[in-house]
Amino acid sequence: MYTIDVILRGNPLSFSVQRKEAAGATALYQQIVAALSSDHSKLLELTCEKMTEKRIAVMSGDITAVQVNTPKSGSSSVMGMRSPGFFSGVEKDDED
Repeated sequence: MYTIDVILRGNPLSFSVQRKEAAGATALYQQIVAALSSDHSKLLELTCEKMTEKRIAVMSGDITAVQVNTPKSGSSSVMGMRSPGFFSGVEKDDED
């Protein structure tokens, strides 16, 4: 499953919907980016392919970020949690 995370203005938590195929995830990502690029805010209704009863409608003007997470092959994360996708930590040596 591919997960599309969306962050809304003024909300510290993201919401996510899932797609079974990479093409579907990419298409939804592009749809959201196109709505963000538009001069006019419009209503986006998003559905989830994993939990088909999951639906959400948001105004595109309230979206501040969107991210696609791809399934990691060969490794499973702790309790199904994904690792952060936008930033990675850098270790520094303490040399004086």
